[in-house]
Amino acid sequence: MSLAHIAVFVLAALLYNWIAPARWRGWLLMIASVLAIYWLQPQTPTRQLDFFFPTATLVIAFMSWLFTRQERSLAREDWAALGVMCGLVLLISSTRYLVPELRLTSRPPDILAVSIALTLIIGLNLALWRLLRSRPLLLSFSILVIVALFVILKFEPLAVWFSGILRAWQGQDVSLATSADLNWLGFSYIAFRLIHTLRDRQTGQLPDLTLREYLTYIIFFPTYTAGPIDRAERFAPDYRDLPVLTASQAVVGLGRILIGLLKKFVIADSLALISLDATSAAQAVSAGGLWVLLYAYTFRLFFDFSGYTDIAIGIGILYGITLPENFNRPYLKSSITAFWQSWHMTLSNWVRFYIFSPLSRWLLGQSKRPPLILVLLICHLATMIVIGLWHGITWTFLIWGLWHGLGLFIHKLWSDRTRRWYRGLQQRPKLWKGWTVAGVVLTFHFVVLGWVWFALPDAGLALAVLGGLFGL
Repeated sequence: MSLAHIAVFVLAALLYNWIAPARWRGWLLMIASVLAIYWLQPQTPTRQLDFFFPTATLVIAFMSWLFTRQERSLAREDWAALGVMCGLVLLISSTRYLVPELRLTSRPPDILAVSIALTLIIGLNLALWRLLRSRPLLLSFSILVIVALFVILKFEPLAVWFSGILRAWQGQDVSLATSADLNWLGFSYIAFRLIHTLRDRQTGQLPDLTLREYLTYIIFFPTYTAGPIDRAERFAPDYRDLPVLTASQAVVGLGRILIGLLKKFVIADSLALISLDATSAAQAVSAGGLWVLLYAYTFRLFFDFSGYTDIAIGIGILYGITLPENFNRPYLKSSITAFWQSWHMTLSNWVRFYIFSPLSRWLLGQSKRPPLILVLLICHLATMIVIGLWHGITWTFLIWGLWHGLGLFIHKLWSDRTRRWYRGLQQRPKLWKGWTVAGVVLTFHFVVLGWVWFALPDAGLALAVLGGLFGL
């Protein structure tokens, strides 16, 4: 989100609370979210992708909602929501004939082509839903589609290949295809929300949601670009209530937005000037210089990400939605486990629910059960590798995931073997305080060194920087 986006969202919230009747607030939030994802989507080198990516988001969300339905028919409100969604897509397509300044996207495709495509795609999904009686098969199919799209977008060779296909379709130069063409804003967060609902329907934990509730949950515009990753069962009660904004809530919401603006656009953007990247790493001439670059990157990452979270939470408050917290002073934690319980908490909770716990239960349920220590190692590594590859399918993100997976595994072994000693240490306040400070320093620098793999695109360069930090 840019400053212009944030300003418009805040002003719209004030109008929304001033004039919107209570019965229409849910509909207005859905409409605003649909329009916002087109506005937020940046233009791409491949023509019309800034229209097709948000449209594909809506279609996939509809497909996922449909396949999570327990009833065999749609309610009137669901048909109305589907009509509003399609109507908004066609409305945006009709701006093709307006001047660029009045469009939410670059020049969209012809409205007739969009109408035919929407009719065919939605009709096919409805036919699959009605004809295929195996609901688990539909849910699994949906998860596979989302994972496949995720892999294509995040794995550069596949992204370049797919970009070439899209360029050929648009009549553009295929030789210029790059992974940057596929800048599908927000898809990483959307994918995790969709998988959460599909998986919870498979286990019978997902509450019944109308299409309006489901669609607004998936694309709620404050969380669209950078999270947090909310849960449907937490979002739905807020969305159904949407009380009138009080003065105290307005102060809290605006305060969070101001804090987020300070973090993101003042502190983080200032630190970006001296942060570690491939260019600055190549120019550094001393170990001290590399440490300055790395520390700047460390705090830039926190203030940038937590700043966006504060802005999202503040905007959510203005619209009556209380979003989950995402950061809790992570750099002051005394263990790597505590760090991951306070850094990007909604992502950590997601992987714990859908990777660590199911994988550990499956391994422990085998007839030839592996040793517990091996189960812990596999689960920690798998969980953190997923988090790493979620940012991008590259060697450096893979190594970063392994780095933290091994750190969590080693800390688990250490804490299990020193639990009695640690309880005794708590009876000696000075020693306990000293040990806590040492734990904070050690954990902080373990995380800091891990950011080298996160910041740099090449594993060889990352290794050279790690060596350079220690004068090698």
